Amino acid sequence: MRMVAGREASALVERIAGRGAQFATLEPRLRRIVNDVRRGGDRALRRYAEKWDGVSEDQGLEVSREEMSAAWKGLAAPLRAALKEAARNIRQFCLWQRPQGWKRSCKGMSLGQAILPLESVGCYVPGGRYPLMSTLLMTIIPAQVAGVENIRVVSPRPSPEVLGAAAMLEVAEFYCVGGAQAIAALAYGTESIGRVDKIVGPGNAYVTAAKKIVSFDCAIDFLAGPTEAVIVSDSGTPEFIAADIVAQAEHDAEALAVFITTSPELARAVCRCAGRFAEGNGTAEESLRKSGAILIAGSREQALEWANRIAPEHITVAPEDLPFIRNAGSIFVGDYSAQAAGDYASGPNHVLPTAGQARFRGGLSVLDFVKVVTVQNLSAPGLKRIAPVIQRLAAAEGLQGHENSIRVRCGNA
Repeated sequence: MRMVAGREASALVERIAGRGAQFATLEPRLRRIVNDVRRGGDRALRRYAEKWDGVSEDQGLEVSREEMSAAWKGLAAPLRAALKEAARNIRQFCLWQRPQGWKRSCKGMSLGQAILPLESVGCYVPGGRYPLMSTLLMTIIPAQVAGVENIRVVSPRPSPEVLGAAAMLEVAEFYCVGGAQAIAALAYGTESIGRVDKIVGPGNAYVTAAKKIVSFDCAIDFLAGPTEAVIVSDSGTPEFIAADIVAQAEHDAEALAVFITTSPELARAVCRCAGRFAEGNGTAEESLRKSGAILIAGSREQALEWANRIAPEHITVAPEDLPFIRNAGSIFVGDYSAQAAGDYASGPNHVLPTAGQARFRGGLSVLDFVKVVTVQNLSAPGLKRIAPVIQRLAAAEGLQGHENSIRVRCGNA
């Protein structure tokens, strides 16, 4: 990890804050794939799946329920128990989080909001070097709690653990495709995969850029690309800090891990521990070599300013610093709030905004799977009471039809 201070550190913060621009360079190549699947349907999708997703010529794109059930039965009992406990905790948090409809009556008007689930969603579960069954839990469970009827999962080269977790959650549709081709299939539909209303889930830079491309035609959660972790501490335990840095760095060689402190002594201790913990972990070593950084701030205020400027996916702070964090996907407070707890089993979602999008939203939640729709029911006296206000405003805007729509009613009220 590189260690910087002063102007060099401030300049690095600005470069990190502009990291979202990386996706623009990928878009031309990915747009060709997206358009190919949009026009060619299953034929194009299968061509890419056979090329990149390990699908054989005689293999179907959909995984059967029998295959998922067999995968579940094949998992070791301790793993099945862990999956069940994690799912319970995630589901409970989602139930606490679920918004409620309401109705109020006021002078002849009944006003309120209804909470309506989306009809269909696509959940992207990354494949690759790790069997991310936790991501399957984090994307499907909030959709189920929200009441989404059609949930489609895509994942390249799904492991038995991922398929087993899908069986546990009673997933009805699971397709063994990934990358930009899977995003396009969900956004536009093919002969095999139905079009969805929204796509959620994390992925590498290619998946994230593809989500950005389709976002005008199909809703997405946000850009959830390579992992990001920031830790701000002046007096923490070096081993704890370094362990979280390495834990997030091992997700992806493109992961971003940053430690911000005012203490040069703590900075050096964390650097030594991180090097030791990452030894032999090729992905973490590469990530820390490419993007890992320790920033030495001139003051606590500057440290927090840098953290908010970066707007990271994950951030760990001391309890006294919590009120000053404005931009983060998920906040971990204190020595024992390991970021890995949020990755797996504490309950809050681990699908979080990256590339600076934590400036304007938090992580995936039940709210991403519902629509908050307002409902109005006015009686004749209720409309008559506010009619003068409506008519004056409509006349001032020059909208005669609006004004008349009130006049014709009130004349019969």
